[in-house]
Amino acid sequence: MSDFFQNGVVSVLHRLGSSNLDQLERELEQYRHINPIALVLPCLYSELEGPALAGIVEELKRVKYLNEIVVALGHASALEFRRAKDYFKVLPQHLRLVWVDGAPVQDILKTLVEREVDVGLPGKGQSCWLAFGYVLARQQSQVIVLHDCDIVSYHREYLARLCYPLGNPNLGYEFCKGYYSRVTDQLHGRVTRLFITPLIRSLQQLDGNRPLLTFLDSFRYPLAGEFAMVRDLAWVNRIPGDWGLEIGILAEVYRNCALRRVCQADIADAYEHKHQALSSDDPEKGLLKMTVDIAKSLFRHLASEGLVLGDPELKTLRATYLRIAEEAIRRYEDSAAINSLKFDRHGERTAVETFLKGIKLASEVFQKDPLGVPMISNWSRVAAAVPDVFDRLIRAVEEDHQWDPTKDPRPSPK
Repeated sequence: MSDFFQNGVVSVLHRLGSSNLDQLERELEQYRHINPIALVLPCLYSELEGPALAGIVEELKRVKYLNEIVVALGHASALEFRRAKDYFKVLPQHLRLVWVDGAPVQDILKTLVEREVDVGLPGKGQSCWLAFGYVLARQQSQVIVLHDCDIVSYHREYLARLCYPLGNPNLGYEFCKGYYSRVTDQLHGRVTRLFITPLIRSLQQLDGNRPLLTFLDSFRYPLAGEFAMVRDLAWVNRIPGDWGLEIGILAEVYRNCALRRVCQADIADAYEHKHQALSSDDPEKGLLKMTVDIAKSLFRHLASEGLVLGDPELKTLRATYLRIAEEAIRRYEDSAAINSLKFDRHGERTAVETFLKGIKLASEVFQKDPLGVPMISNWSRVAAAVPDVFDRLIRAVEEDHQWDPTKDPRPSPK
């Protein structure tokens, strides 16, 4: 981004001028003993066969300041787990795979459920939570950084700019959210541009200047999957187990962290990852499911802050959202025009209509059950319920790491 404007209540750390990657990496190497950094990679086995992950691994091989890398591997059979170990072993950092579907980890989850601890449903949220727990168990890293494994345009500068605000002890931040513009020959990022920002601003019109909404609206890309936090936040933050992950994490940060310790960093000039289908006719798939989950998460967090969202308020919200989203389409069309970018007004309008349907579906679910599915318990609660959980988690990961399938052929997880 070429501007240096500070908007909202969250510090913005801009990307200005030419790349300073070498300087950032030298400083992070200097500070690695003060603030050692763990990188968490939530990964589906299918991503090992895609084009993005190979590029990410090649870039990470050149990063010297990381203390450890933890891959949370999901949807993997025993054979696929063995292949994943071989795939990632080229990385020079201390590396472990948390095999989510493996018997040792599943036994831990079963014990937690028996102790009435919320572990969520299988998915990215649960995988990230397990990886955070493993980092906490090892007690070797002060900063935990996360990014996805589907970033086609990945460069290690993304990681350095995400790590620096927490890795440099002189800055004093405890949470950093990445942001970027998603542009090729057209504008991308429909869920951010046409859904979450118009929805937040519609809620602001409905309820005035509610601090949580002001906080969320301060983020330039609130749905970015890239963030860094200190281990103390990983200890106390709860995590949603669905597409509401990013908004849920921001809501937890709002409650558990001082505003002056929160920042957002411009991490890339260009950013590209896989695109989800709109799936306007199937609320269990694609962007429609994403919008339903995000809206439910947002409604429930606002209800916990005391906002009343009854049927009249939710109907008014939909009308307000439609007006603000339509205005957003006009603004983005003008922005595309001045940059000679392609712009599909019909496609943008279809997306808004789909997102409006998602808000309606989320409203119906919220009114029937304002509490909904509980968020995954924070690790403070988990350790209180099962005092030896960290020892068990370390043993489980090490057992899988040392496992030799030629000597102990385990059955594939069901």
